[in-house]
Amino acid sequence: MSAQTIRLTEFAHGGGCGCKLAPSVLQKLLAGQPMAAPFQQLLVGTETADDAAAWQVDENLAVIATTDFFMPMVDDPRDFGRIAAANAISDVYAMGGKPIMALAILGMPIDKLPPEIIREILQGGASICAEAGIPVAGGHSIDAPEPIYGLAIIGLCRPDQLRRNAGARPGDALILTKGLGVGIYSAAIKKGALPDGAYEEMVASTTLLNRVGAELASDPAVHGITDVTGFGLLGHALEMARGSGLALTIRRQEVPLLAHAAALAEQGFATGASERNWASYGEQVILPDGLPAWERKLLTDPQTSGGLLIACAPEQAPGILERIKAAGYPLARLIGSAAPGEPRVAVV
Repeated sequence: MSAQTIRLTEFAHGGGCGCKLAPSVLQKLLAGQPMAAPFQQLLVGTETADDAAAWQVDENLAVIATTDFFMPMVDDPRDFGRIAAANAISDVYAMGGKPIMALAILGMPIDKLPPEIIREILQGGASICAEAGIPVAGGHSIDAPEPIYGLAIIGLCRPDQLRRNAGARPGDALILTKGLGVGIYSAAIKKGALPDGAYEEMVASTTLLNRVGAELASDPAVHGITDVTGFGLLGHALEMARGSGLALTIRRQEVPLLAHAAALAEQGFATGASERNWASYGEQVILPDGLPAWERKLLTDPQTSGGLLIACAPEQAPGILERIKAAGYPLARLIGSAAPGEPRVAVV
């Protein structure tokens, strides 16, 4: 098989953040693990399922550490590398930090993929790191049955500018910075049903760095941030609700979507991860009566390198939204609010 005819997605049983374990499975695996409480300098660990770990060095400096990797969701090797890198770096931006370096994580079926394909994946990832202003300073590689690529990222921030998914406050407005539908598009790719121009739209969205998170972290009106990835909007909103001890409301008509996401969802395109997500947390989500299954799948659709979900002071929300749009996120929208109540998410 020549490099020109290879389809990366044929070598993987899943793709992108749709590869993530279902939330319920992850909870079972982490149950009984030792708590990190004795480490007083550990500002963020596993307690609220946040985007990255954070360690306080001194009163002016905290280190942020994260890792993310997955199997191909697209066939173009350079695009796969770019998407995976942007997705990994996003975790640092979601904590309000600035990345400083990356380590590559690579697993490839060496007997099936030619070196030039693997080289393109690495070059794609390095190009996004260069865009973020960081080096790929090392890494680790193995011979694996399926292609896997991602990064470990180290970042920095001021401890007082660290933003958590547990930071939302009663009355906060919720902003989403990118459109949903990446998983739906990837399902359509596998069946050759993606409309003209949709692939380019998806790649543009998934390779758009979430650097606005670091910029917003200095604003005291921004209380909480998380990125929306494999658990879908509802799953990551529920993590914010649990961590903050609040009830979140999502206005479904305000949720931004990729251009063809609704039409493709209505035609039945969805990933298996969308159903696994709903089975994991659906009991803590309130849906409006009569909501079609395809519309619910938009809200549970696993996003790869998705947008940021931001909780901010309601009186400052319109100005913050305009700043986000001006920074290069035209689909950003005000999509809901937080209020006192039992942690859950309601869709209206």
